[in-house]
Amino acid sequence: MSDHVQTRVSNRTGIITLDRPKALNSLSLDMVRTLTRTLLAWRDDAGVAAVLIRSSSEKALCAGGDIRFFYDVGRATPTGGSALLEDFFTEEYALNHLIHFYPKPYIALMDGVVMGGGMGIAQGGPECGLRIVTDRTKMAMPEVNIGLFPDVGGSHFLSHAPGQLGRYLGLTGLTIGAADALYAGLADVFVPADQLEALNRVIDNSPGDTLDESVRGFAQPYMDRVGESDLAENREAIDTHFVLPTVAEVMASLEKDDSVFAQKALSAMRQRSPLMMCVTGELLARGAKLGVADCLRMERSVVRRNFENGEVLEGVRALVIDKDNAPKWNPATVEEVTPEMVERFFEPVWPDYAHPLRHLA
Repeated sequence: MSDHVQTRVSNRTGIITLDRPKALNSLSLDMVRTLTRTLLAWRDDAGVAAVLIRSSSEKALCAGGDIRFFYDVGRATPTGGSALLEDFFTEEYALNHLIHFYPKPYIALMDGVVMGGGMGIAQGGPECGLRIVTDRTKMAMPEVNIGLFPDVGGSHFLSHAPGQLGRYLGLTGLTIGAADALYAGLADVFVPADQLEALNRVIDNSPGDTLDESVRGFAQPYMDRVGESDLAENREAIDTHFVLPTVAEVMASLEKDDSVFAQKALSAMRQRSPLMMCVTGELLARGAKLGVADCLRMERSVVRRNFENGEVLEGVRALVIDKDNAPKWNPATVEEVTPEMVERFFEPVWPDYAHPLRHLA
């Protein structure tokens, strides 16, 4: 069991509280295992009718995976095949699958930072998932900023966002708030942060059998307080620029648009890994045609290739370890990225019968 995950059952609701505040609840392997063990036990427990996941801190639900761990273990095993690293991504992606298809209401309180791996544990399936955002929500899939790609099911939930919103979020890695999350279909209801204490009373007093309905009812009066969506306001520009087939073409199109929105997107992309933006573009194109399980299997292979390549190690070094904010991306520009470089990331690592996520349905 992890010291950073608290679990209890109250009034037929299983409550998971992430409690690693100094690391913004970044997921360790022990945390992933505790979450998986708990959800599997509650899935088959007639005494648990619904599950709620939240944080002990208002700063973050979860900022992602423990990237310092990725760096330390990845550097120790240059081929990307460290047993600990292999276990982490295999078990994290299996957890994402479990959450997506959880048969009981799975409610995620996405207060504060929700990024990367945090999105993977919050994006429950459409049948039973309920995603709550607040005015403190800071949501992103920022992996291209550290030389990674939008994983934890991102190839599915980003590629299925309306229009080109998912491609915009995946390629820029920019952060959005509550209104944009709702507009992009990455959240369901809004509750102001100053009403969370009242929401918690509703959660404590509602039986798990009706918790989903009670939370939706509580949130309904506040939906008109969420504010305007920047994504909605700029939807035409997003769909115009990000529909172009290559990252180089997207950036060239943005260069011709002198709007503040377009220039902000372009500025962000100029800081990201050119190679991993191109890989992300291909990932989302493929993910749009796949189900959740196949998306996760694809991501599992791509992440192995990512660590073999080493781009992610350079990204984490620059932004987290040395903090010089000057990653030496290879290649340095999108024009230098070839189709062969991108295709290499999608070459099978294992035969189908040996894939570590082969059992996902």
